Amino acid sequence: MLSCGVKPAIMGCMEEETVNLFIYGSLRDPLIFKSICGHSFTLRPSHSDPNVLLAELALLQGYRRVSPDNVYFYAVADDTSRIEGFVVYNVPVSAMAEIDRYEGKHYDRETVHVHAAGGPVEAQAYLASHKSMKKRFGDRFHVNLIHELWLRKRIEKFFQTHTRPGEVSIDADIERRARRELLATTERDLVMSHLGHDAVSDFYLEHELDRPCPSIKYLRNEAEAQPFMESYIALVIKQVLLNQFEHNIQLRYRFELEHLVASKRFFNRSISLLIALRMINANARSVDMILQRCLESMPWDGQYDLLDYVKYAISAADNILDWRVAQSELDRVRANRQPGLMPLGAELELSNLGFKATADSAENVDHVFDGFRYFQDFQLDVLGWKLGGYIDDHKGSVEFRRRGFLELAPGRLNVAGELSKPVTADPWLLDQLIREITIFYPVKPHSLHLSFQMRKKQIGDHKILPLSFIKCLLVLGGGTQEEPTGRLLISRMAHEEIRQNTYGEELVFARVSKRKSHLVGDEVGEIPPAHATTYIQQYKFIRLEERANYEPLIMALKGLQLAYNPGDYITAAQFASSRRLRHQYEQLKEWSANPAEISRRTMGRFLQAIRKGLMDEGYHQPIHKLHYIDWALEAIDLQLRLFNKQIRKPPFRYLWPLFSDRPST
Repeated sequence: MLSCGVKPAIMGCMEEETVNLFIYGSLRDPLIFKSICGHSFTLRPSHSDPNVLLAELALLQGYRRVSPDNVYFYAVADDTSRIEGFVVYNVPVSAMAEIDRYEGKHYDRETVHVHAAGGPVEAQAYLASHKSMKKRFGDRFHVNLIHELWLRKRIEKFFQTHTRPGEVSIDADIERRARRELLATTERDLVMSHLGHDAVSDFYLEHELDRPCPSIKYLRNEAEAQPFMESYIALVIKQVLLNQFEHNIQLRYRFELEHLVASKRFFNRSISLLIALRMINANARSVDMILQRCLESMPWDGQYDLLDYVKYAISAADNILDWRVAQSELDRVRANRQPGLMPLGAELELSNLGFKATADSAENVDHVFDGFRYFQDFQLDVLGWKLGGYIDDHKGSVEFRRRGFLELAPGRLNVAGELSKPVTADPWLLDQLIREITIFYPVKPHSLHLSFQMRKKQIGDHKILPLSFIKCLLVLGGGTQEEPTGRLLISRMAHEEIRQNTYGEELVFARVSKRKSHLVGDEVGEIPPAHATTYIQQYKFIRLEERANYEPLIMALKGLQLAYNPGDYITAAQFASSRRLRHQYEQLKEWSANPAEISRRTMGRFLQAIRKGLMDEGYHQPIHKLHYIDWALEAIDLQLRLFNKQIRKPPFRYLWPLFSDRPST
């Protein structure tokens, strides 16, 4: 290993101290390097000039090179990135003093380890701290932000010149913002496609954005749509309120939010969405008054169009956003967050018809949204992109008007392109998002899918979870339901909601799948980053319930994922090839309809497996604090014991005991 250090005295003559230096900006030019310190460098080791130093290509992991001022380059910490540069060997200390003066006060010289052809090399490097960069450039020092902000500025200019051009008024500004809301997915796709690239022509930008403003006036002539107009308009207004809250929170607290997100691999709006959701859900009465006043003053059968309702919502959001509450919610996130290492995700299905949402029957009628048949007419697929809003009919249909579940998946960037990012690595944050999304939408909750990113070494090396563990998981999340007779059942299994016959009979309990999150190459070469394509394990058995606490279940599944690396359960192919799995399935159906207690031995093994996985999350060490892991295990144990207690109760417990005094009526 080469290292920076002090050369010893030779033949009684003390040589000057030297260090290795990693360079990544303007110093990479040998002429500039020489003009500053009197030494040049070369990649050819045969050079004999003592003033020409030996250099080698090297990579600095864990940093990203940025240039907020388009003049100088800075290296800022970023666990997901790396910088390509040169390591210059044996730079004299006197030369380093000159380079120190050149680099100035905006850099800190620190010792780093870079990767060269011969292995790790210890070297000096001029790095920039987040604090100094924030002080000098604000949020612009993030390379992903500078291009995004620059592109969004041009998009803003487009709307200024194409919507009531030249007019300076509050109403004109609100109309520009409203048109931008209705083209939100176009703006999202522009930013995603060109993040980190300068070549976005004005012609291309205008071609993408210059589209007719969507209208809902034609729906007034459709008799079938008229009973649902008010429900959809109210949902549009509420969705725009959420978008405006989140957008303003993201702008105001961007620096703080960037520091709370683990890395750019994660969806960067998770925290701002949570804050916005909590603010709106906590003020349900005020929001209901806004909806009522809008529908009274702007009846759907009048002269008003979709743009007018979006403008109304934007104006209302400006009037009710309280920054003191927003700051309080941000402080709450800081105080309660429990960041881990494993990336997590969630998909929520909502429907007023429950599991009958995709059944073709005249009896299945959703009197509020008609099964979301007009979801796209009202541009809710555009307005709801931040929460990954989508209508899923479980048939893979792409029809314009299709009935089905309202599916929300924060971090889903593009449905057609199948692009998504993990929501977070924090079980607490994910649970909070699930809870607030369920409260926000005026639709009955139905089911929940939880996703856990797999480690590379786990791919293709899967095991089948023991049947006893499957039963424990169904107790924790499968929807324990009490019948009028007092009998318990596991609703997701007993109602056959997770059974399919598409490719033969199968139980859709858990599935491994591949996800993409990246469109362009990174800054070092044109290869996608390592995190661009990932594999996830998605658990699909979970009943979604309002105000339920899913944090212990998330921790349980994460622990099992790390300890067991479970695979698909149970596919049609597994059914066909495994008599044991077919027998397990029959046992599960019988147990779900008539549950028996979970034995203490099973509970002990289940909890021990979870603990083993959580203690190994950081590769042979825990990532979460031990008291948090202990809390999660205790919460899981308590839920299993409460289930057993319910099982032990006698049936018909809705009747009063024979010899007890009845309460007065």
